[in-house]
Amino acid sequence: MTMQHLEGLIAAPFTPMKADGSLNPDLIPAYYEMLKANQVTGAFICGSTGEGVSMTTKEKMSVASAWAATTRHDKDFKVITLLGGTSLEDCRELALHARDQGLYAVAFTAPFYFKPADVNMLARACEYVAAAVPDMPFYYYHIPVLTGVGFPMIDLLKAIDGRIGNFAGVKYTHEDFMDFLSCMSFRNGHYDMLWGRDENMLSALVLGARGAVGSTFNYAAPLYRALIQAFDQGKLETARRLQQQSIDMIRLLGKYGGIATGKAYMKLIGINCGEFRLPVKNMTADDFTRFRKEVEQLNFSSFSSRLPVIDKA
Repeated sequence: MTMQHLEGLIAAPFTPMKADGSLNPDLIPAYYEMLKANQVTGAFICGSTGEGVSMTTKEKMSVASAWAATTRHDKDFKVITLLGGTSLEDCRELALHARDQGLYAVAFTAPFYFKPADVNMLARACEYVAAAVPDMPFYYYHIPVLTGVGFPMIDLLKAIDGRIGNFAGVKYTHEDFMDFLSCMSFRNGHYDMLWGRDENMLSALVLGARGAVGSTFNYAAPLYRALIQAFDQGKLETARRLQQQSIDMIRLLGKYGGIATGKAYMKLIGINCGEFRLPVKNMTADDFTRFRKEVEQLNFSSFSSRLPVIDKA
């Protein structure tokens, strides 16, 4: 099957939660409209940002169904769902559900409890899951900082090449630019390599990346669109300045507790996705007050995502 190389900003959405920690799928249509208004081209759901590992299989199906129903009319907006990685049978079940719902693609990450012993065992796991949906693009999600599985992706591509017909490419959330370029060059760029480190986007653009998946695209898409435009126009000093703005924004994620800080950024743009589930630590009310002040010092409103304007006529 012919695989499309995705371009532009693909957001990794937060999964909306209610105050009691249950899912809030009713928020997803407004979430989608906000992403579209900010020229985001797709959504990578149920990933790290989307708390996929903290949801049951039934809940992940519910989230996938909500995104499918919301975006069914929009074939240009690509929705990819992360299946998980620990139970391959659950992954296959989720893949079949994603296909039945009409999502664009599925993604799979390495088993992170019983880890694959070598890259060939990882390739076998990919092959087993991908075979459930042979007519659907299948991506591998490389995020060794969380899975503890750090095989070079060029070795995985060599291991699966000609073996998994629906293998589309890799969501690459790592800092090994040598490996990333080798993957991009493999078979004259046959596989779709999606960059996954927002704070290093400029470096990935230099190597030829054209598509990226990121959590900060949810609430700062205009910043990254401007960065890409500056790079494409050869305005490297501007591109470097914009990347530094991205880094300054991302540093606050670590300062205020990590991944859950992203939902605090979402509150600032007007979309309340609730809090992260345990064991992730969320901000206190005092933390949020201090956080808001620091965000204002970044002039966040000058590059933050905007809610769509509703025509009341």
